[in-house]
Amino acid sequence: MKESNYLETLEQEAIYILRETAAQFEKPALLFSGGKDSIVLVHLALKAFRPGKFPFPLVHIDTGHNFPEALAFRDKLVSEIGEELIVGHVTDSIKKYNLKETQGRFPSRNALQAYTLLDTIESHGFDACIGGARRDEEKARAKERIFSLRDDFGQWDPKLQRPELWDIYNGRMQQGHNTRVFPISNWTELDIWNYIKANNIELPGLYFAHERECIEYNDKLIALSSFTPATLGDNVIKTQVRYRTVGDMTCTAAVASSAVTIDDIIEDIKQSRISERGQTRLDDLLSEAAMEDRKKKGYF
Repeated sequence: MKESNYLETLEQEAIYILRETAAQFEKPALLFSGGKDSIVLVHLALKAFRPGKFPFPLVHIDTGHNFPEALAFRDKLVSEIGEELIVGHVTDSIKKYNLKETQGRFPSRNALQAYTLLDTIESHGFDACIGGARRDEEKARAKERIFSLRDDFGQWDPKLQRPELWDIYNGRMQQGHNTRVFPISNWTELDIWNYIKANNIELPGLYFAHERECIEYNDKLIALSSFTPATLGDNVIKTQVRYRTVGDMTCTAAVASSAVTIDDIIEDIKQSRISERGQTRLDDLLSEAAMEDRKKKGYF
């Protein structure tokens, strides 16, 4: 199959899933972080629903440790498309529930996002949350269905998911339950970048090579910031880096790169033998089941 036809097939599937979500659920939401996958989701939603308004708001669960560039891009995109943005703050959940943050040199608030997300779902009455997860990202992601059920505590059980045959998606669920929907589940990182290129989609500059001061830590490059200051003995270097995935500044490593164009990045991905999260997300390296454990507690 030609590349253009392949991307069109992926696009049509994702648009179909978005429209099915709008048709089957009373109050869905689209989870939006300002990262490349959620930006592609917004682009797909524009194709699915324009010239009308989106049948759902955008929802960002803000950890407080975001890259400023990602937040600025988020606000710019939302302003341009004229859609509603709802922001849930993890710092509010920490105060509300007296949560203990992860300790250590580069702590992650990812596990705490579940509290904020579940509160946001409850306070706004969302019955489905559309996310940008892909099956090639991480082992636990590969266990997800397109319509992935969560119980009334927001918990995910990979053994209690429905079969999805012949592109039939069943959105029926019990009162209080919630569904996570993953329209680009069948896409790969390379697919995302080829689609971005084909559709001339704008992204934050973080994804392209730029000069940044970084701490060299266990063969990783961690951006120097107010969240990740240098300590005695750190080797701080200024070098050309880019980000394969945009998470928190505290737990997302950069990769050394000179890729300044989408074609450069596509070539980088073709040469890489490590997944984007496996290469750059420190919190996923804590254990082989780190992501699955977070998902079972309500994480994206």
